Amino acid sequence: MALTSDDISRIANLARLELHDAERARMLGQINGFFDIVERMRAVDTTGIVPLAHPVDVVSDVTLRLREDAVSEPDAREANQRSAPAVERGLFLVPKVIE
Repeated sequence: MALTSDDISRIANLARLELHDAERARMLGQINGFFDIVERMRAVDTTGIVPLAHPVDVVSDVTLRLREDAVSEPDAREANQRSAPAVERGLFLVPKVIE
């Protein structure tokens, strides 16, 4: 799939961008270069290859260092809501904006 200069102009118009001719030509080259890479990746035969859950899965001696899921800060809801003009059951009350 290759884009034309008209496609770039249309996309720029939809994005509300003003591109000069040099910028349009540069964007055309960059986007078409991206599409070329995608087409080369699609051409690779990947039958029989199992997808990885994570790239680190390939390396057996590397383990992910995940922190323990533990509470690290005290519950300070009441202290944080003291300065609020209106609170109900732990929730901030705000004026209705849409009628």
